[in-house]
Amino acid sequence: MSNYKKYDEDFKKSLVNLYHGGKTQTSLCKEYGVSFTALSRWVKQYSEVKIEDGSILTARQVKELQKKNALLEEENLILKKSHCHLHATLKQRLNAIHLLRFEHSIVRLCHTLKVNRSTYYKHFTLPPAPRTVKNQQIKKHILSIYMESKKRLGAAKVKVVLERDYGISISVGRVYRLMKSMNLPKMSTTKPKFSYTKPKVSLACPNHLNQQFNPTEPNRVWTSDISYIPVKNRFVYLCVILDLYSRKVIAWKVRTRMTTSLVLDTLQTALDKRQPAQPLLFHTNRGTQYTSSEMRQFLDYHSLTYSYSKKGYPWDNAVTESFFKYMKKEELDRRVFKTIQEVTLSSFEYIEGFYNPKRPHSANNMLTPNQKERNYFESL
Repeated sequence: MSNYKKYDEDFKKSLVNLYHGGKTQTSLCKEYGVSFTALSRWVKQYSEVKIEDGSILTARQVKELQKKNALLEEENLILKKSHCHLHATLKQRLNAIHLLRFEHSIVRLCHTLKVNRSTYYKHFTLPPAPRTVKNQQIKKHILSIYMESKKRLGAAKVKVVLERDYGISISVGRVYRLMKSMNLPKMSTTKPKFSYTKPKVSLACPNHLNQQFNPTEPNRVWTSDISYIPVKNRFVYLCVILDLYSRKVIAWKVRTRMTTSLVLDTLQTALDKRQPAQPLLFHTNRGTQYTSSEMRQFLDYHSLTYSYSKKGYPWDNAVTESFFKYMKKEELDRRVFKTIQEVTLSSFEYIEGFYNPKRPHSANNMLTPNQKERNYFESL
């Protein structure tokens, strides 16, 4: 039979009180038949401590408070290290636990960040879900498209390229979420500020286009404009001609001077390439390069009908203005040019290497300009 004796709480406290009353531990052990080790433990456990507010706590209570305080300090430290705010997502909290798993116990981390341990172990030990695997594959394609386009495409156009080049049909929202999770910056656009003034109609410069930007076939309406491009301490000038049917840039030239010859050379290049057989409308703004007598003689000689925007009213040539806006945002404003050769090469890469063959266009139902024209001629 075991010699182990079990003492109740009152007996233990009574011995402790006798000890504090003046009796020694040795005499108490002999008198009541308890071990010296047990009595010493009881003295530590049931001795009372008076704190600042006048209340009295036992040593056990003090020890429990110290333990709770240590736990609170550890939880506070975990919250600081994890960087998880009040509304942190489950995924953020799981990642924080995984990151701190060697500094604190998993139990304490899960308790502090309000995550079930089973959820944590399931998240990091089970194989990824099929949708997660699919998203990882799509992310690789998105990154490839994003880098090949030199960071020019947003979610809507990336969706089109995924379906066109990889046969992956997903929603724009899913592409947007994946791009956001990859921290890919989106191509932001800003609406230009313009002080509106009521335009005046001119009989000398008629507007035959009248903002009808969607002809039914190619080579019916061309538009043109010139843009300034800074090079060192001066400017060079880019002149482009667009076919409104497909929004394709059919001709472009870069020159050091903004003269009528720049427009004539560009227009001659367009005529040589396209050789339009039908009546053609050529719409521009009222710059002197387009309204000069030399220019009008050239248009009359080639049987081209001229059309001009109202004075100080860029909306009449909105398609060309929009092209320059995106070309500058996606290519020209990202670089600093030193020579006209650099501008020419950059324009060639953007127009011939990206805009015409690869960039989906919203006006073409997300087809590229080249695709839009190819579909038209194949349907004939």
